[in-house]
Amino acid sequence: MVTLVIIFTLITTLYRQTSERGFDSLLSAHLFNLIGSVGISEEGILSGSPDLGDLRFSQPDSGWYWSVEPASEGVSGVLRSSSMTRSIPSPSVSEVPFNPAFQRSYMTEGLDGEELRVFESEFVLDTKNRAARFRVMGNYTELQQEVTTFQRRLLTYLSLFGVGMIAINAAAILFGLQPLRRVRNALAQVREGTAQRLSGSFPTEIEPLANETNALIENNRRIVERSRTQVGNLAHSLKTPLAVLLNEGRALGGAKGQLIADQASSMQQQVEHYLQRARVAAQRDSVVYRTPVGPLVERMVRVVQKLNPRVKLSSSLPADAILFAGEREDLEEILGNLLENAMKWAKSAATISVVPLVDQGEGARFEIAIEDDGPGIPAEKAREAMQRGRRLDETKPGTGLGLAIVADLVKEYGGSFALERSAMGGLRALICLRSAA
Repeated sequence: MVTLVIIFTLITTLYRQTSERGFDSLLSAHLFNLIGSVGISEEGILSGSPDLGDLRFSQPDSGWYWSVEPASEGVSGVLRSSSMTRSIPSPSVSEVPFNPAFQRSYMTEGLDGEELRVFESEFVLDTKNRAARFRVMGNYTELQQEVTTFQRRLLTYLSLFGVGMIAINAAAILFGLQPLRRVRNALAQVREGTAQRLSGSFPTEIEPLANETNALIENNRRIVERSRTQVGNLAHSLKTPLAVLLNEGRALGGAKGQLIADQASSMQQQVEHYLQRARVAAQRDSVVYRTPVGPLVERMVRVVQKLNPRVKLSSSLPADAILFAGEREDLEEILGNLLENAMKWAKSAATISVVPLVDQGEGARFEIAIEDDGPGIPAEKAREAMQRGRRLDETKPGTGLGLAIVADLVKEYGGSFALERSAMGGLRALICLRSAA
């Protein structure tokens, strides 16, 4: 576009300069023709019938005029073109002086308000040094209009050319980037778990990139699987010794036996937790699992309400069914921990609501909000409350693992978890998870 603007400016400037030079050359030629067509009699009377070969000099007030007037003593009479219906004054010599060749040019106003370009010369007609002043006037406004018309046409053509070039370039870019778009879509399928590698035909320039990406995906998959297997095997191998320790501690009895049993139980919970994390990590990118959210929430509300009759628990579910892109056991653990926490701290009421979210380019998602009318958690303590084993109130029973487990599970599924102040006065636990199509 900048180039087209430069071209437009350059062409119009050159056209204007060329037109003005041609205009001046024409007036100069008419002036010399006029001088050659006029004479003077012995009595000093100007005579002649100039024919400059242009019909505009015969059309009244056309903007094209010529005149011959006395410039020295002993000369009389005035000759004018038939187009010049009245005289046109000329500036004084002091305002516009003659050059050494006794010629000058200037701009003035015409008979019809048009702008005139005037070429004027004083010429000696005979041996008696009797001179006359010759003037040829051209309609400079016509020249300006011609230049303006040319500029409009040129602007139209260059605009059409620019639009065409933009369309051609856009089409070429879109067509040229199509293979990269296919690569992006293939990567999205790998990320969503619907494909294991980049598949499809790619141009020669893109194929090495696709091959290297597939090699990277495969290598990363091997590393992750190896690590996941090792962690899973380690956790699984610890289950039996921990069960033995737990049973021996219970059988031993007393304070030491209770201490051994408690520590073994805590270790067993940690092992179960990390086994579950390994299982979630293996399944979170898969879209095979689809868990209906509504029925699960309704069932958990009924169970929790029976266990906590003193607190009224209400639910709000959307009319359309929502599917969680994950396993039912994981969603149960998330909701179970949060509902247990809400019922433990609520004074008299708690609510759970499920709302689908508008897709903002990150895939379909839904939001679960669990609120209570309890004391809540200060904003500066919210992050601390989600730390593993951290309990803000030691007077209440619990292990301090519930919110941490929820945070880990939600993170593994690529969601978000936040603790806020509820409109009911207590805590508002807000979870955002991905929904399946």
